[in-house]
Amino acid sequence: MRIAIFGTGGAGGYFGAQLALAGEQVVFIARGDHLRALKATGLRLETPAGETIVRAVATDNPAEIGHVDAILVGVKAWQVTDAANAMRPLVGPDTVIVPLQNGVEAATELAAVFGSNTLGGLCGTLSLIAGPGHIRNVGGQNFIKFGELDNKSSDRVERLRQCLVGAKVPVEVPADIVKALWNKFLMVTSFGGVGAITRAPIGVTRAIPETRRLLEQCLQETLAVAKARNVPMADSAVTDTMKFYDTVPANGTTSLQRDIADGKMTELEYWNGAVVRLGREVDVPTPTHRFIYDCLLPLELRARGKIDFPG
Repeated sequence: MRIAIFGTGGAGGYFGAQLALAGEQVVFIARGDHLRALKATGLRLETPAGETIVRAVATDNPAEIGHVDAILVGVKAWQVTDAANAMRPLVGPDTVIVPLQNGVEAATELAAVFGSNTLGGLCGTLSLIAGPGHIRNVGGQNFIKFGELDNKSSDRVERLRQCLVGAKVPVEVPADIVKALWNKFLMVTSFGGVGAITRAPIGVTRAIPETRRLLEQCLQETLAVAKARNVPMADSAVTDTMKFYDTVPANGTTSLQRDIADGKMTELEYWNGAVVRLGREVDVPTPTHRFIYDCLLPLELRARGKIDFPG
């Protein structure tokens, strides 16, 4: 398949590398120093198993590429709308678009532009940009889940699934993609929010009773919002997610936490902020997420150049 990776960050870079190594025709859409490194020396993929150099086409101009079979969208959540406009040259009548963003709103935003070309999608990976052209994966579970937004089976979903299987990427087509999105949303907003305010990796936050309780409170709030929005979440979602946290490598952090620590713009509005906003719409209180959001908001506003800190 001819596959464009629109946004070659941690997730896009990692999964794009796996597809390229399997012989698929991968195009990396990137920019700046990252793009220059990809063009000059290829993508350097570092995993616990070792390092590999992946060579593939890289550009910042989708018009150079033309229509592709599939697009994996790896930009940050707040960039999805702008990315949709930029990726128009890549999208033909049969192109499928799979958003990999954390959160539960990206597919709706993409579908507003591309309609039925859009699938629901999510991923899991502990990967990050370690430097220009350098993607580091620290281990743990790496997977992609996707499917038609109406949950019907389709040939195009099966074709992409087989492609990912061939690249040895763990892949699943869930029976209910919206439920799967909310399960991931529940997991990552709690993990990321508590990690960001404590500045500690998951191995620490899950081990200290006080911060473990914060994780559980966040999960319970998000579950309540999901149920109020008629998402068919399992009653065991909190317990199941806590069990998952206990399997994550002890040094695990989320992109939200890393970006906050580095003074970068983050997906705060689409993580903890979204729990608060979506909860408000259905009259479900979310005090723990609200506390996390309020605590992190000054750092987010500074990163976006909207406020300055004295001194």
